[in-house]
Amino acid sequence: MTAADPGAQPVTGDAARGDARGDEDLDWHRPSPRLLRARRIEVALVAVPLALIGGFAGGASSALIGLIVALALVVLGLLTERFLARRVAAWGYAERDDDLMVRRGVLVRRQSVIPYGRMQYIDVTAGPVERSLSLATVRMHTAAAASDARIPGLERAEAARLRDQLASLGEAQAAGL
Repeated sequence: MTAADPGAQPVTGDAARGDARGDEDLDWHRPSPRLLRARRIEVALVAVPLALIGGFAGGASSALIGLIVALALVVLGLLTERFLARRVAAWGYAERDDDLMVRRGVLVRRQSVIPYGRMQYIDVTAGPVERSLSLATVRMHTAAAASDARIPGLERAEAARLRDQLASLGEAQAAGL
């Protein structure tokens, strides 16, 4: 309660944790389970060559150093796997009547609300790993330079459907302004 608003109620429950009221009642859509496989492949493409270089460099000086480097890389790989699984599980999006909600983040949870009328254009992109797994990323661009609204790991058909739907809703909402 504040002096300016004597009738204000204390903030408790979901609102106290920073969640908007009613968000749990929304139909949250998740990325494809293949997104985790894509992220694992992307990490492996960097980690395996580095591990080989580290192993050869450490093994050249002594076997003990090579063993320590190998064990450190295994532990780092297990920690990375745990982080990737949690990061992929954190993504979700919900389509509402007037806006799109996107949530993400493991350590710092972020939830973005993008009004359909504020969307300027929608990109569907897919890198080589995503293309090999038939996945795509939908990115929404608004007038705000700092907006980073994207939904990774969607099936190609779902990404195309979402892009078309967001574009048509954006045109309809912008026309009504």
